[in-house]
This record gives sequence, structure tokens and C-alpha cells, in this order.
Amino acid sequence: MKPLETILRLEPRGVMSFVGGGGKTSLMFHLARQLALAGMRVLTTTTTRIFVPTVEQSATVLVARDPHDILEQAATAHGATLHLTAAAEMAKAGKLKGFAPEEIGAFVESGRFDWILVEADGAARRPLKAPADHEPVIPEETTILIAVAGLEVVGSPLGEELVFRSELAGELMGLSPRERITEQAMARLIAHPQGAFKGAPAESRRFVFLNKADTLPRREAAARIAGELQRQTPHAAEAVIVGQALDGISIHAVHQLGGPQ
Repeated sequence: MKPLETILRLEPRGVMSFVGGGGKTSLMFHLARQLALAGMRVLTTTTTRIFVPTVEQSATVLVARDPHDILEQAATAHGATLHLTAAAEMAKAGKLKGFAPEEIGAFVESGRFDWILVEADGAARRPLKAPADHEPVIPEETTILIAVAGLEVVGSPLGEELVFRSELAGELMGLSPRERITEQAMARLIAHPQGAFKGAPAESRRFVFLNKADTLPRREAAARIAGELQRQTPHAAEAVIVGQALDGISIHAVHQLGGPQ
């Protein structure tokens, strides 16, 4: 299977944002590493909060409230590395607090980075979520948007154990609390205007990443979810990517949908 950066058919420059359930951080730092290995200048950041990256994820972390201060620091730091992580401040519990979505534009306009990767949503580490009114927090400069959902929820009862904001999710999926989450329900959440791609910039290219595809039954469930999305028009995304986002990215299948129409 082709690597993820090839599947996404990346332009030389852009902004990639990650929304949805658990796995966003692993996905973001994996792609950052691959892009940097290809010689691109990469910034990873967030408009919400992320854990301080490990050295393996990002050896250089810059913290300043003003994006322009980050850019001044980056002018020196980029002499040693192609990949930087930036945040506005250190938060509690070992997390970094990010920038307002409109501040990401300063990084774009600087021209210092080829790719800016942004974690633009929070899910309290649960595999599936529905966005609240203030979520997600997607920069308008986003050119590629990836919505992540975990396959381990399929067949499980709807509840906060696995689904962040489960009451909202139930409304979008058409499920009652503790009702079993089906592939059809997952597809409804992904495709709903208030679901996975809520607030997506109109011109952004959209992809679904179905995570935790580590067993044959989960991969079969992923194929059924993709089939449900294929039957819906307009299509929610260009493609459904089925894989695992942990200790590197494994891709098992890519289901082309055709993109929003």
C-alpha cells in the first residue's frame, strides 16, 4: 500500500488540519516526520491543546503567545531541523495550548514553512466524537482536512466511554443512549453537516481516516462504512483511508468516494 503522504496527493505547500476522534496527534506527527524526511519545512501546532510531543515526534518545541515571536525563533531553529512544533503557552497536565485559528494565517503568510499541520479538535482521547457548537477550530487556510474515527466503536453501545459528546453524536446518528453503534450510524455521523466535517473550509480537500483497523472484522466494518458513504450524495470526502495510527502509520485500504459534489 502507498504511504499516506502519497495517497493524499500533496501539493508542495499547504495547511493540513485534523479533526474528530483519537489518533489525530499520532497521524499529525507521522506525516510531519515523513514530510521533513522529504526535505520539506514543517510546522506542527494546534488550535486546541495537545500533549507536549516526545523527542521522537518533534525534537524542537517553541512556545510564545505571539506567532511572530515564534517565527523569529524559527529563523534560528530551522538551521538545525526541518520540523518544528509551536504553541502559545504551556498548559496544565503536560499539554501545550495552541493558537486561535486566525493566528495560523501569520505562519502561512510568512512563507517559512512548506506544510503547516494543525490539530484542530479535541476528543478527550475517545475514538469517536460529535462537535459542540464551538468545535472544531479549523483555520480558514486549511487545504486538506482529515477526519479521524476509531473502528473499535462499531458494535459497542453509545455512551461517553467511547464517544465524546455522546448525546450530540446520538442525535446525528439517529441512536438512543446505549443503542448499538452500527456502520450505518457511523456513516451518518461522518456525512452529517454538523458531523465530522462541520466548519470545513469550502475549498478544502477532505479525507476520512478510519483508525484501529487492526483486525479483519474491523477492516470489513470499514469497507461497509465506506460503502454507505459512497451511496450518499454529495460525497462527504474524497476517500476513506483505513489504517492504524500508532507507532507509525499502517494503511490497509483506500476507498475512493469522489469528493464533495
